[in-house]
Amino acid sequence: MPKPSPTSVPVLTTDKQAEDFLDQDLSDLDFAQFKPMPFEALPKSALVTMRLPEPLIAALKARAKDRGIPYQRLIREALEQALTKP
Repeated sequence: MPKPSPTSVPVLTTDKQAEDFLDQDLSDLDFAQFKPMPFEALPKSALVTMRLPEPLIAALKARAKDRGIPYQRLIREALEQALTKP
């Protein structure tokens, strides 16, 4: 008797588990559980150079320090938010 189709993705810790999961009937899988992949998770391969006012850089660095992240990540987050808002 074939396994019933899953409705959610289990936690998969090995490639073998992932392969076995993908080898089954996924027609009942609930795709509402998936979220778009943020750009932050992608490899950083392009370089951008821009001139900004010193007070803006200081404010970015202060906000990033408050959040405990590098200021360049804060800039990437702001760019991504600008692209994902309608």
